[in-house]
Amino acid sequence: MINEEYKKMLGAKSVIRELSEYATKRGTEIGYDNVYDFSLGNPSVPCPDGYTEAVIDIHKNLNPMDIHGYSPSTTLPDVREAVANSLNRRFGMNYDMKHIFMTSGAAGALAHALRAVTKPGDKVLSFAPFFPEYRPYVSGCGDELVLVPADTANFQINLEAFEEMLDEKVMAVLINTPNNPSGVVYSEGTIKAMTDIMRRAQEKYGHDIFLISDEPYREIMFDGQTFTYPSKFYDNTLSCYSFSKSLSLPGERIGYVAVNPKATDADLLVPIMAQISRGIGHNCPSSSVQMAVARVLEDTSDLSVYETNMNLIYEELVNLGFNVVRPDGTFYIFPQALEEDAVAFCQKAKKYDLILVPSDSFGVKGYFRMAYCIDTDKVRRSLDALRRFVQTEYGI
Repeated sequence: MINEEYKKMLGAKSVIRELSEYATKRGTEIGYDNVYDFSLGNPSVPCPDGYTEAVIDIHKNLNPMDIHGYSPSTTLPDVREAVANSLNRRFGMNYDMKHIFMTSGAAGALAHALRAVTKPGDKVLSFAPFFPEYRPYVSGCGDELVLVPADTANFQINLEAFEEMLDEKVMAVLINTPNNPSGVVYSEGTIKAMTDIMRRAQEKYGHDIFLISDEPYREIMFDGQTFTYPSKFYDNTLSCYSFSKSLSLPGERIGYVAVNPKATDADLLVPIMAQISRGIGHNCPSSSVQMAVARVLEDTSDLSVYETNMNLIYEELVNLGFNVVRPDGTFYIFPQALEEDAVAFCQKAKKYDLILVPSDSFGVKGYFRMAYCIDTDKVRRSLDALRRFVQTEYGI
């Protein structure tokens, strides 16, 4: 008999993926250039030349056995050391190679981090709005995902609700900053207040509560802001990262977990993650991709297009009367819909070939997400469709 749990998942496909597939199909009918597809967060700028040059050089000049052989179960030492050194320079940390574990993107990082610090039956707290894939990530570990309600005024953390919900069964808190879907970056004040609550809870319950910080968008920051690195404020932090957005490499599936050196059993957590890999079939990301990103750790693609796109969309939404929190980063914006039923709102938008994602799966009712990682010219052309949609359907 096949696994019934996964069979059920077939009937609960990602709304984002379904809308993306619809947009692709619609594009075959009218030309994809005429479909304003804001569904999928797929980077729209090329990777840096330095990454491509690194890949070519590695394959042309290094020993093929080093490139294509099995890497250590804890992943490549030179790459881990390079990542540790980069994080130390950028964020004033004290990582060593032994605190870094390379993974298949941020999803792989979260899979290892969650299993390393929780056991089946534990609770994991996260904050709405949240990335919907956290549900299968957490349930796949046998844990229970519990969502703290959103503070829709500014999409910072609802600290009062968080403190009430942080009970004895919570073993990990999962945050995403800059945030998908809101585009908001948790402020230093928010991070400090959250971690103060967590320290008090650790003392009260007599056990560790780990902070798992999902950070794939930390290089996409607007208005010259700098990223507040959560691990600076809380010892028991596991930072999970992906190069998918910074280097526009989502298909290469490369990221890492960085274990705060002050965390409980910090020196054991990477070896533990290597053992976790044995159980989930992870067994290290591509060696050549590990080597290549190690050469361009502090490079990025030209990410400025996302801020340009955000400003265009944000200004138009405000002009049309939408209630919307201005993003601090990422390539997402999360306005309030013009009716309570966000699904109905997004269905109406499809008549104008605007592909918007309703907020229900993000843990908030009555909003919608736009992923504006598309060509700026297409963003500009979409604004006329947005105006026609709002004027025709809502008389605004």
